[in-house]
Amino acid sequence: MTYQEKKSILSLISTILIFGIYCLYMYQQYPGGEMMGSAESFRYWGFFVLILTLVSIVAHIIISIIFNIVFRITTREKEPNFADELDKLIDLKAFRNSFFVFIAGFLLAMGSLIIYQPLQVMFIILITSGFLSDVTGTTTRLYHYRKGV
Repeated sequence: MTYQEKKSILSLISTILIFGIYCLYMYQQYPGGEMMGSAESFRYWGFFVLILTLVSIVAHIIISIIFNIVFRITTREKEPNFADELDKLIDLKAFRNSFFVFIAGFLLAMGSLIIYQPLQVMFIILITSGFLSDVTGTTTRLYHYRKGV
């Protein structure tokens, strides 16, 4: 298994774990009662998205550093510091698929407002589409590294 495949698998697993654990943690802090359209609702969902973004970025950086250290110790090889045409093509395809998933989720979230769904539905769709977008990009990258372009 190549470095890129290992890194993609680790990224996929860490994305799922980070998102799942964070959602379970925040679910416990969800304020009960009817808060549709209230300032508290906006505050909760804004806090949810902002902290999820920060936690995800920091966790991915830490996991990447640990992965590179373990990779170097176990294989005695350096991380590849160049990207050839295949790497660039795979990254572009992964970005394209990820972008399509996020845009579809964004349009679905805006559509939920048009049909008078609660504000929470829009935020849940946006957050879920961001997660699925990340998973789609990583899965696409892994698929193309294994099967080719």
